[in-house]
Amino acid sequence: MSAPRLTNPTIRVGEAAQVQVDVTNTGPVAGDEVVQIYVRDDHASITRPVLELKAFERVTLQPGETRTVTLDLSPEALSLWNLDMERVVEPGTFTIHAGPNSVDLQSATLTVR
Repeated sequence: MSAPRLTNPTIRVGEAAQVQVDVTNTGPVAGDEVVQIYVRDDHASITRPVLELKAFERVTLQPGETRTVTLDLSPEALSLWNLDMERVVEPGTFTIHAGPNSVDLQSATLTVR
């Protein structure tokens, strides 16, 4: 699985982000893989989990096949409940992780302005 690529590495508050990951079946038989996207808010005003699963997709690949998987991260996926109990997206950087599980991850940086 490749490192995640952001179609636009900088977005505005309220916009969605698209993440693309290339997945290749290197084995001799058809198989499934689950692409998982985790988000980390690098500088949140409140304490947040280190990794939050925000999107995933199962793909079936034939031997030697490579496919680009595109997953959307909505503004909701980047939001948090602030101290005033309002759901908001705070400007700043988010680390977007992609991988087959929560341990074997590669990352890219998304900036929200």
